[in-house]
Amino acid sequence: MIARAPVTMAFSALLASATGIPVGRGRKPAGDHSRYYLLHSISATYSGAPYSDFNEDVSFVYQVTPVSGPDPTRPDSYGVADQAEWMADKGREVAYGRDPATGLWLHPLVIPGAKVTGRGPDAEPGGSSDPADAIMSYVQRFRFDLTPA
Repeated sequence: MIARAPVTMAFSALLASATGIPVGRGRKPAGDHSRYYLLHSISATYSGAPYSDFNEDVSFVYQVTPVSGPDPTRPDSYGVADQAEWMADKGREVAYGRDPATGLWLHPLVIPGAKVTGRGPDAEPGGSSDPADAIMSYVQRFRFDLTPA
């Protein structure tokens, strides 16, 4: 069986390190940030009997919400749609980017005991905003297919 928690932790760490932008798992990351990612575990699809067969595959879906908000040091600031979309582009690059010369992932997702066999989009509802809070966000979902290593 492939446990979900190590995959979630690996993807969260990869997204933060590859983009340089903090990632909060299910909530805003600690500290004052004007931009950040929210990461939510969405769904899982198992091929067979995942708890009795050590060779079953799994697909995990994660929702990543890039958030552009006000700068805490500037009271009159606000989030911008362009920044949220730029962050969404960076998220896609981390999840799907490949080296054109080798075809290998630009950002390997390393999970103990599992091998990533595929990556793909699940859904991308797009941008949203809350003018009252001056926060702009963009919703995207990534699917990772895994098999035991």
